[in-house]
Amino acid sequence: MQTGPGDSGQREVAAAAVIDGGRLLIAQRQAPPDLAGRWELPGGKVEPGETPAEGLRRELREELGIEAVVGPRVGVDVPLPNGMVLRAYRAELVSGVPVALEHAAIAWVDAADVVRVDWVPNDRAWLPDLCALLGAGAAVRRPEPS
Repeated sequence: MQTGPGDSGQREVAAAAVIDGGRLLIAQRQAPPDLAGRWELPGGKVEPGETPAEGLRRELREELGIEAVVGPRVGVDVPLPNGMVLRAYRAELVSGVPVALEHAAIAWVDAADVVRVDWVPNDRAWLPDLCALLGAGAAVRRPEPS
């Protein structure tokens, strides 16, 4: 994996904030049991030798059957077990119609729905940033660190 300025060199899991027509694409987990039924930004592990953008484009093809352009980072780093880090990136749908190939379901949500979704815990840190991207920056406050 290539790293950029300020990156720690940690193994990365990349998530896509795909926004189209003022709506955000989200995916419903099938597993593990404690996360099944909850919603997340689609994405996955960046493989060795891939940039985060390359890994995220690959994951979006595999999980949703779409092509996307990956843009800038969104929100904070979310530390994961085993020294990994979860990062979100803005993405633009280029071609294809999203299909839940590896998820229970997918949905397009607007800013009002973003705050109502039963998110996986790791993605909740991005809610203020996602609302801002959707034009509703004041809809939710960033959770306080515990």
